[in-house]
Amino acid sequence: MFWDPTYILVIIGAVICMAASWNVNRTFSKFSRFANVRGMTGRECAAAIMRGAGIDDVRIERIRGNLTDHYSPKEKVLRLSDNVYGSNSIAALGVAAHECGHAIQHKVGYLPLRLRAISVPVANFGSFLSWPVILIGLALGQTGLAQVGVVLFGFVVVFQLITLPVEFDASRRALAILEDGGLLMNEEMDGARKVLKAAALTYVAALFNTLLQLLRLAAIVNRNSHRN
Repeated sequence: MFWDPTYILVIIGAVICMAASWNVNRTFSKFSRFANVRGMTGRECAAAIMRGAGIDDVRIERIRGNLTDHYSPKEKVLRLSDNVYGSNSIAALGVAAHECGHAIQHKVGYLPLRLRAISVPVANFGSFLSWPVILIGLALGQTGLAQVGVVLFGFVVVFQLITLPVEFDASRRALAILEDGGLLMNEEMDGARKVLKAAALTYVAALFNTLLQLLRLAAIVNRNSHRN
């Protein structure tokens, strides 16, 4: 059976992403078992944070799924998943506050958030066209065309690089709001901090996985260029 040595990069990336996903689900599940002292739900927490930040034009909606929470700048809608919206757990408040962090970023014009919004269509374009361009280039023996495909995939890496400060800053804002506003007590803050740290690591894992994919594509193109 044919074995491509670059498959090892795919395996490493997959293992890292699975480990990060397992960790965030385990951590969220652990702190979902502990209710916050104030009995506040994720939705109530989000509403309180929005009021405190002077944001009155963002809707808070419930969305199906597990950890599908997100803030949509275009729609000005903050969507909280089933296990966050009506839950009064420490984990739920941490996630809700994190999404509010994105809404606050939008309000203050946080530059990395604006850059990420601009880079979304570019990253999608690169992700969609990279493999076809690489395969056509390799099939025709056109190394230059295949290298263009590698560059296109590099747009995905750039997008994920921009995403990191956006997510880290949202978590930083969330923890500060939860602590300064007295929404969570000292022990509870430790739990929220662990949940948000685990969530942040999934973005680090995704970036590392994409970098490995980029390295693999570059290796494949380089190997075939030497054969021609």
